[in-house]
Amino acid sequence: MTLLAAENLCFGYSRERRILDDVSLSVEAGDTIGLVGESGSGKTTLLRLLLGLQRPQSGSIRLNGSPLDPGNAAFMREFRRQVQVVYQDPYSSLDPRQTVFGIVSEPLRSLRIEGNHRQMSGDALEAVGLGRDVLERYPHQFSGGQRQRIAIARAIAPGPRLLLADEAVSALDLTTRVRIVELLRRLSTQMTLLFVSHDIGVVASLCKRIIILEKGRIVEAGETRSVLADPQHPYSQRLLASVPRLDIR
Repeated sequence: MTLLAAENLCFGYSRERRILDDVSLSVEAGDTIGLVGESGSGKTTLLRLLLGLQRPQSGSIRLNGSPLDPGNAAFMREFRRQVQVVYQDPYSSLDPRQTVFGIVSEPLRSLRIEGNHRQMSGDALEAVGLGRDVLERYPHQFSGGQRQRIAIARAIAPGPRLLLADEAVSALDLTTRVRIVELLRRLSTQMTLLFVSHDIGVVASLCKRIIILEKGRIVEAGETRSVLADPQHPYSQRLLASVPRLDIR
């Protein structure tokens, strides 16, 4: 079942500054997809379009077959419930003035989700390896890895079907990165994951499918193991060659 689909997306500030050019992709329920490309390839712009934060100049985006309509408040409320995002920087993505409870329960309040928000927030925190005892603490009391776990808890609290992760481990040290990737791997058994990264090694260890983006165009896509074992496009080959001794078994 296709959960989220984009068809022929184009976006740019002029003909000479085309950031995305005829990009199409589909995210099936249960997928773990890695969207890979170097800085400037258009990954973040594509993510913003998929989230409805910007509108494409042409092309369409559909959730469960329905067109994405940022102007429809009711539709976007349901969209936000089904699609959540985790951003790159765990230091800037959390409001330092709010407690952990205030942060994790924010989507529950804004999406008008019924239920015991404290209980639901505690459940989300336990799912990411933190306890309910942190609910009244503040972000400055946590390490970078713990802050990213709080950000992930906030994203999963509403029970989304699709989690978008935008360079969610790139700001972390190596040991913490491994732990967060393992957490995302575990969560991906319960929801669909679209993982945006410039790091092929992380994508190879986490994602079943891969999409490679170069200068706003998809140049290769398919099963991660197959694509990385035998990349067909010269850009994919160069990207793979830049990763020392990548193990894709």
